[in-house]
Amino acid sequence: MEQIAIQGIAGCYHETAARSYFNDRQIGILPCLSFDELFARMAADPSLLGIAAIENTIAGSLLPNHELLQQSHARIIGEQKLRISHVLAALPGQTLGEIGEVHSHPIALMQCGDFLKAHPAMKIVERDDTAGSAREIAEGRLAGTAAICGADAAELYGLEILSRGIETNKHNFTRFLLLADESRAAAFADPANTNKASLLFTLSHTRGSLSKVLTLLSFYDINLTKIQSLPIIGREWEYRFYVDVTFDDPVRYRQAVDAARPLTSDFRILGEYAECPNPAI
Repeated sequence: MEQIAIQGIAGCYHETAARSYFNDRQIGILPCLSFDELFARMAADPSLLGIAAIENTIAGSLLPNHELLQQSHARIIGEQKLRISHVLAALPGQTLGEIGEVHSHPIALMQCGDFLKAHPAMKIVERDDTAGSAREIAEGRLAGTAAICGADAAELYGLEILSRGIETNKHNFTRFLLLADESRAAAFADPANTNKASLLFTLSHTRGSLSKVLTLLSFYDINLTKIQSLPIIGREWEYRFYVDVTFDDPVRYRQAVDAARPLTSDFRILGEYAECPNPAI
């Protein structure tokens, strides 16, 4: 049984994404308090797999996770896209009119702004975690208090869902990366279904350097789905680029990679895997 390190506690969205990726096959979950701890656990135990959010359609890229990935020996073996839908949950028997406080992570509270404005009598209380808010209410038997969390967390901690789909924007999706130590990554390779790759490279601050790489990818019919740049500390005017590409022809993809290497520095393939379809709304 695979052990998966996640950021958060049981019932959090990272666990939901992990179980969705493994299609409800039996897996073990190892909660971590932070992404730093997650990558440290994987470094200490190469048998562990990991799952880490990398971007959200509303909040954008999680830049610290890009850095943790490039500093690690982890490789991307897959991805999972999850629609983030929030519920309002409280102790069984509570009614919406009895709720005086709402607890959740600040981002989740922000994402449910219209719902909260429609219920001005509810006091907003920020907490560190969505699932953690549900657990606190359940363990403390906090009457008159509700959590904004995922449906899985509400069910896990025995809370009753008072309202579903309370997020303002229904197009709220998070993309998660499935990670394995480089020593294990080959075991998860599936060449027949591989059509996406995550690349990392450095470019000097010279005119046209990025344009040349992008033109080359276009020439080989490689589709650029994401590009993220970060400055390299201590190397003025040099940037590290994280690029996601998709392709139909693996031969053309390999030719593109071979052609791109001489135009860049520190070129690395962070992972080659199957693209996850966009989930339905």
